[in-house]
Amino acid sequence: MSLRRVMSVVGTAMAVVVGTAALAGCGSGGAAGSGSRAGFVAGADGISRVARGERRPPNELKGETLQGDPLDVTDLRGKVVVMNVWGSVCPPCRAEAPLFAKVARETRAEGVAFVGIDTRDATRSAGLAFERNHGVTYPSLYDPVGKLVLYGFPRGSLNPQTIPSTIVLDREGRIAARALRPLSAASLHRMIDPLIAEH
Repeated sequence: MSLRRVMSVVGTAMAVVVGTAALAGCGSGGAAGSGSRAGFVAGADGISRVARGERRPPNELKGETLQGDPLDVTDLRGKVVVMNVWGSVCPPCRAEAPLFAKVARETRAEGVAFVGIDTRDATRSAGLAFERNHGVTYPSLYDPVGKLVLYGFPRGSLNPQTIPSTIVLDREGRIAARALRPLSAASLHRMIDPLIAEH
């Protein structure tokens, strides 16, 4: 392997480590940048929203689920997609998981799809146990080193910065809302109901 290739691999690995470290705190985090600079507005409810005309799509968000099945988020275009970044060792993640499972059931018929991103578990078995214990039936991408979280969202967009984080995509597959804290069922509905109503 050439020196240039070795340096490239090392650089990529360091970026993943830095990104994972940024997500290492389990709890609430702050929004990056101001609403005017980044094209989004942070509400008093802790939910940041992007005006319909200023939304951007995420980068590639695909991989294997905890069950080992392939999943590409772009295949869900046409639905409102709720993406929750979690880890089984995170107490706020455990608290909100049953609520997410409940809202996922309530909104499925309205064209809403839920996708988790398990980015804290070194083994799939920990993530699978989390899903079983909390009644989570929607798929979760398995992202143990945080690569999807680090590279899946464009710089300057509403990106996950802590665990748990929740990102919502509109029916055109564009980033529309984000929360950097645990959510109640009511808060989650406040994120997704306006997007369900969009035509």
